[in-house]
Amino acid sequence: MLAKLLILIASVVSLYVVQKYVEFSRMVKSLKSHSRYTTVFSQRSIMGNLLPKIPGISRGRLATWLEKHNPYAKAGWDATANITIVPRTSVTLSLVDAAAIKEVTASRARFPKPVKQYKVLSFFGDNIVASEGDDWKRYRKIAAPAFSDRNNKLIWDETVRIILDLFDNVWGSQESIVIDHALDITLPIALFVLGAAAFGRRISWKDDEGIPPNHQMSFKDAIHEVSMNCFIKVIFPNWAMGLTEHTRRVRLAFEELDSHMLEIISKRRNAEKKEERHDLLSSLLDASADDPSFTDRDLTGNIFIFLVAGHETTAHTLCFTFAMLALYPDQQEILYQHIKSILADGRLPTYEEMPLFTHSMAVFNETLRMFPPVNGIPKYSAEDTSLTVGNAAGDKLVLPVPRGTHIVINTVGLHYNPRYWKDPEEFRPSRFLEPDWPRDAFVPFSAGPRACIGRKFFETEGIAILTMIISRYKIEIKEEPQFASETFEQRKARVLAAKPGLTITPIRVPLVFKRR
Repeated sequence: MLAKLLILIASVVSLYVVQKYVEFSRMVKSLKSHSRYTTVFSQRSIMGNLLPKIPGISRGRLATWLEKHNPYAKAGWDATANITIVPRTSVTLSLVDAAAIKEVTASRARFPKPVKQYKVLSFFGDNIVASEGDDWKRYRKIAAPAFSDRNNKLIWDETVRIILDLFDNVWGSQESIVIDHALDITLPIALFVLGAAAFGRRISWKDDEGIPPNHQMSFKDAIHEVSMNCFIKVIFPNWAMGLTEHTRRVRLAFEELDSHMLEIISKRRNAEKKEERHDLLSSLLDASADDPSFTDRDLTGNIFIFLVAGHETTAHTLCFTFAMLALYPDQQEILYQHIKSILADGRLPTYEEMPLFTHSMAVFNETLRMFPPVNGIPKYSAEDTSLTVGNAAGDKLVLPVPRGTHIVINTVGLHYNPRYWKDPEEFRPSRFLEPDWPRDAFVPFSAGPRACIGRKFFETEGIAILTMIISRYKIEIKEEPQFASETFEQRKARVLAAKPGLTITPIRVPLVFKRR
């Protein structure tokens, strides 16, 4: 009996191996002679995300960030192909060619978004990110009015108020403020701006929000916990979320955030006195009033996406921005002098002046180039087609792209591609002040019809924060005895060290803010 069982198992395994070999051979043939490499696990799989880099097994979650443009330079073309065996034999085409990427992002019908990969972000309901086709059009139509110029002015004004509150009521008369990790400043700033611009809820630095009745966690803590630990919820099934103290807290945060959002929606809808508000929630409620199919779950789903995107992305980008300015004081001085030339009398910057702060925008863009929040933007081919890619020598290659091919727009590889960016490893904000800077090779917000709807929100908040802080304070790296003998390159590597998350996350950025 045992012998028969072993024979059966061996037969099944043999059939599986033969099937995989046939599928693999077909994939290799479809790629012809183009550069390729093979791993067992796809980065789309859970194992591919959990495992470190193991040659032939997995690439590791940080591979895209660490390798940048190197694999493409080695391959000799601005596209590589990864054949994977698990969960099924498939090929992923990774692009760092600006023209090919523009074609992919502009052709939604040929290269749609693989919404299944984004369903993990539908914790609180369907939303604009995790949808495609008619659903996406409906969400886009309803959400668009929430990102009006009127709302952008609200974002600017609230950001200026929040930074002034920091200056007056937290930093006060101190000449030097030491911050062990810049995220301790940037995360609250991003959260306070979101509270005001998204929900009309003003939070000050001195507020001790506390836990409201019928809750176990404050709104502020719930947002922070959810945005920092989304991957826990993605990876662990519901039954496993109660196994450790940490996973139980994450589970509680998701439950609490859901409850808080539903309460806010209910209060706003049922308020006796209807106030004219310009925040994101009011705009969504107004825009959805004429669409009875837009449910509370649609509201919470979309609000959650804007919360996570607006909180973590802004905070991490600002953290890296402060780090770069501290590491490159000459660039910080150029920025300060430009701000001073506009605000010569020391007054506060206004939203109407935002277009004048070109150096602030250049610094922000250069940080986004070097530290794009999303390392890879997934697409797939809906039909048998082809893409033309190039290389540093100016050669062109037509790549066959069979139906079902996974495509990744490698944001990091594109942003460090020397075909478009001279000396891409250098922090050089002035490249964004040139009239002919390569716009098609800059996609921190994606591109085409599916580009980030909240881009102006993000830019408005970021420019206001950066302009306000640099106008009053000089930023330096915190000096620590244990690092006294390190070289500049060692210091740079230490301060800019990052780990994967929903967005690339700085590990520790110790700074000192000195009053000018």
